[in-house]
Amino acid sequence: MPKTKSHKGLLKRIKITKTGKVRFGRPGSRHLKSNKTGEEVQGFRKKRYMRSGDKKRLEMLLHRPLRSQEEAMADKLAKARSKSAPSA
Repeated sequence: MPKTKSHKGLLKRIKITKTGKVRFGRPGSRHLKSNKTGEEVQGFRKKRYMRSGDKKRLEMLLHRPLRSQEEAMADKLAKARSKSAPSA
């Protein structure tokens, strides 16, 4: 059985963080900015994270498990709640 290969075009456009989240640049930020507001242009500088709707498709292309931004936030909240809860 041959090895599974990651989608090279996708790997050039994203960064997978240490925790498994996928970070990418915002679309529409390359040119034609003169008709956009300053707030929109500033927003293009920030990176975005993969949402849960894209998770299944990207996992198939990359052949590895990933975490969406929603999952990461839910884990963070659960961890904070477990720390703040008094132990019985």
